[in-house]
Amino acid sequence: MKPYFFPLLLPLSHVAIADNQNHDAIETITTTASRTEALATPLPLTISTLSEAQLNSIAPTHVEESLQRIAGANVQRGNGQEYLPALRSPVLSGAAACGGILTLEDGIPLRAAGFCNINELFEAHSEMAKRIEVLKGPGSALYGSNAVHGVINVITPDTTQGGGLVGVDYGSYGYARYKIRAGKDYGNSGIGINASVTDDTGYRDGESVKQQKVNIRHRFEHSNLLLTSGLTYTDLDQQTAGFITGFESYKNEDIAQQNFDPDAFRKARSFRAWSNAQWQLKNGNVLSITPYVRDQSMDFFKHFLPGTPLETNSQTGFGVQSLYQHSLQSNIKVNLGLDGEYTRSDFTQSQNEPTQGSAFLVATVPQGKHYDYDVNATLYAPFASVEWQLNKWFISAGLRYEHMQYDYTNNMLSGRTKDDGSECGFGGCRYSRPASGKNSFSNTSPKLGVSYKVNNSNTVYANFSRGYRAPQAAELYQLQREQTTANLNPEIANNAELGLKGYYSNVRYALAVYAMSKHNTIYRDSDFFNVNNGSSRHRGIELEVDYALSKTLNLQFAGTHAKHTYTNNQLVSGLNINGNEVDTAPRNIANLDLNWQAFSNIGFSLQWHHVSSYFTDPENLHSYDGHDILSLRAKWQVTNNLEVLARVINLTDEAYAERADFTSFTGDRYFPGKPRNAMLSATYTW
Repeated sequence: MKPYFFPLLLPLSHVAIADNQNHDAIETITTTASRTEALATPLPLTISTLSEAQLNSIAPTHVEESLQRIAGANVQRGNGQEYLPALRSPVLSGAAACGGILTLEDGIPLRAAGFCNINELFEAHSEMAKRIEVLKGPGSALYGSNAVHGVINVITPDTTQGGGLVGVDYGSYGYARYKIRAGKDYGNSGIGINASVTDDTGYRDGESVKQQKVNIRHRFEHSNLLLTSGLTYTDLDQQTAGFITGFESYKNEDIAQQNFDPDAFRKARSFRAWSNAQWQLKNGNVLSITPYVRDQSMDFFKHFLPGTPLETNSQTGFGVQSLYQHSLQSNIKVNLGLDGEYTRSDFTQSQNEPTQGSAFLVATVPQGKHYDYDVNATLYAPFASVEWQLNKWFISAGLRYEHMQYDYTNNMLSGRTKDDGSECGFGGCRYSRPASGKNSFSNTSPKLGVSYKVNNSNTVYANFSRGYRAPQAAELYQLQREQTTANLNPEIANNAELGLKGYYSNVRYALAVYAMSKHNTIYRDSDFFNVNNGSSRHRGIELEVDYALSKTLNLQFAGTHAKHTYTNNQLVSGLNINGNEVDTAPRNIANLDLNWQAFSNIGFSLQWHHVSSYFTDPENLHSYDGHDILSLRAKWQVTNNLEVLARVINLTDEAYAERADFTSFTGDRYFPGKPRNAMLSATYTW
């Protein structure tokens, strides 16, 4: 095998199998679990990793295509770059959807705690990442609010070491992406850029995506100091096609291709800058300090709401992450840190035209401004953990305390009036504005993990952890109907996990079983109040396998079987949903890739992706049948520098829905999946 073709056979989950005699040399290194480089194997938690070579082979047009290879993940695409995520959870949607999964780029949260956006991963440069690391469950004291179901960390390449690439992707339905990466190494310093431009006219009528992303990185080394700085800028200009409605309407190609919301759009800009200073101190101690700044803004036409109002929001802030690692003895390490953040946010929602529809909607959803407020938020979080290596045992215990405060200013009249103070018919306007005020939340989250090295090849582990999620600003201050204040508490998740990971002969694997109970779940009740008395139970088993069938055949599998259940008494359409399965929570999700190295420089990969049936409403009266999608990829290493990749997605031209749900207002509704589509890519590296 020529070494330049080796990346084709890298697995699409956590750890590579390259040489059965050299497992230790290819041990997985993670930064997500510890903020500094650490071996993943002894850690008593699950970290799944997609490498740069794997991401290049997938050639994703959307982050969902990459995360299919992570057991326990289920990302449902909307239109354009929009999506709804799941990680050891049902697909998170609705009034309190965002904030259940913490998303990062280079270890920095994409959004400030309290100001999440359900689609926020489109602000990370996942298309040209060095790797994507996924920590499942609330497994680390490093992460507080929002890391309930896990953490997704997109890590950008270190372009300061020199080299580079230029590339182009051309695909069906007017898809094009242009990529460039270049850097210069000056010895003890370096600088580089990583950029992509996407132009996609889309499958559906009137949809389009224009997106630009750029990372700039600088490195400086002196004595015991490593100073690494980064900058990310993204810009998204999207014309959005919304849901289609009608039972199984996605099977009708004419309907599936139509856009019933031609005016819908999303414009989003993000800027992040950070600088990590890491000192290697005496006796193996390490001090790391990372200040950062963040600025974001978005204009969003809410096509799914009556009156189709326009939302405009922005967040500007700064923060710092710190970590001190101290070795008490050769086998005991203490981690201490303090994270802090300040954010200023503003939000407006307004409607230019009168509402169309029933007399009730026309009267209660007025033309004009609905919300206009500012929020200043502060957060501080000290944490501590201890890691103890005792022969074959590895013990990790941690504790994080987090305090968040919102200072909210309402820039309109309080209550549920029109913006001029006049009353709406039918008892009042739909939107309610609370009076200015302050809210604060404090939480403590303990973590405990134990792993045991069964032999040189296999490790068994268990962990017990608590995750939490502070109420988001939108849940506190965007109220409806008669609600004037939202007395909300943080959501709490208690998690227990047992796992086994390692390799045997030519098989590398990770098996995990988890049980999580969530309390104080926030949702909008039948009175349209944001309330805090929801609860649910989450049970699942996950398996990731990398199996070298022969010298030329490699199989990678990622699958999960899970059940997510409501455990609170709540009436929906007159039915108590306690004991029902949570809607949009398929029990079985699986992804299988069979890689064949046909020649020394040519390889093929056949992918099967399975999503089982799931209920589309809390009452469990409506459902989606699920789907199976086949895709084929081929890679040709033309020279040491030139690589060509071809792919066909949805090989059998299956009619399916990326997302399905049911509402009492619209009935069955869907985001249709693309018919068979192809892409050709070429990349030149140096």
